[in-house]
Amino acid sequence: MELIDQSPILVDRVYERLRQAIALAELAPGERIRQAELADRLGVSRQPVSHALQLLKRDGLVEETGRKGLKVTEIDPAHLREIYQVRAALDGLAAGLAAARVAGGRMPEAELKTLAGILRQAESFGDDTPVTERIALDVDFHNQVIVMSGNRRIAETLEPQFSHMMRSMRLVLDIGGFRETAWDHHTEIARLIAAGDAAAEGAARAHAENAGKETEARLTAMQVLKNTA
Repeated sequence: MELIDQSPILVDRVYERLRQAIALAELAPGERIRQAELADRLGVSRQPVSHALQLLKRDGLVEETGRKGLKVTEIDPAHLREIYQVRAALDGLAAGLAAARVAGGRMPEAELKTLAGILRQAESFGDDTPVTERIALDVDFHNQVIVMSGNRRIAETLEPQFSHMMRSMRLVLDIGGFRETAWDHHTEIARLIAAGDAAAEGAARAHAENAGKETEARLTAMQVLKNTA
């Protein structure tokens, strides 16, 4: 993690940096939180780190461990299942609204070009593309569909859950076959939106449901291996 500048909104900046570190597994599930070490790594005092950790605790990304202080929460398959159930409904709604805007002639051309640009960037990825870049672009795609929906409440509802989803996405986006399938789905969702086709809603919902099931299955398998090791 890079040093950050001091500012009046320092707690918010520390919070965002730590949340990103957890989402990208720079701070791994189960890792003990050492406030002094984090403060040194970020180049800040312990006070903003302490406040930021309380916000992360509220988000369910860190938890108390008694006398040992705080640790990064483990990734819970049941928790992820619930998140993906909500995501499937809202991703479907976002895609359906975006398609309706296209059909009604209310979609800015720039928004469609942005979505197409994300797909082109995905096509340029190779086997050696870091998983962090894959995750970031996957999130960009879904966020762009939400922007295109014209409904800001969707983003407000899903945004707090993205850190949890990003942690789990590492488990499936490093699987070649799943990566290809996911972007095939993205391409189809984008095509349906651009055509103003209401079927975009069902395609986006099915995509999220499939991602949720794949992620939960891998998490469960990993837990079984961990418990039997």
